Amino acid sequence: MPFYGPLDSAQNIDSFGRHQRTVHPSHHSPVSPRPRAAFTLIELMVVVVIIGILVAILMPKLQNTKGRANAAALKSDLRNIAVAQEAYFYDHATYASDVTQLNAHTSPGVTVIITTPAPGAWMATATHPASYPLKCTLYFGPITPPPPAMTEGVPNCR
Repeated sequence: MPFYGPLDSAQNIDSFGRHQRTVHPSHHSPVSPRPRAAFTLIELMVVVVIIGILVAILMPKLQNTKGRANAAALKSDLRNIAVAQEAYFYDHATYASDVTQLNAHTSPGVTVIITTPAPGAWMATATHPASYPLKCTLYFGPITPPPPAMTEGVPNCR
């Protein structure tokens, strides 16, 4: 009968009378894997692919949010122009035909163009390069509503 070391006792005998060798955790058999020190290349590639999929899912939502933020900035700037136009009208009894005549500040990147198509009427168009082709329009006075505006004094975008 072979000697298996100091742990060879009756408790290491199986139900068939054979000796079972006890393997200590500190001993590694040739079949057991060696301890892992790092991630494998495959594991890292899987993580990168998962992150890429998540970014692809979230990117359209982010773009949509930026578009709505730009539209809100355009409408807000048009409302500010309307208040500035009324203040200008109160002081000069006429509407301003250019944004530089008004004491109004627009959001960064927003371009506002004011026209006076008829006496006592004006219209303003606001655009932003990051939201192209979005265009917002606001008008006051007895004129045909310029697209996309539909109601006098209410900014509308398209």
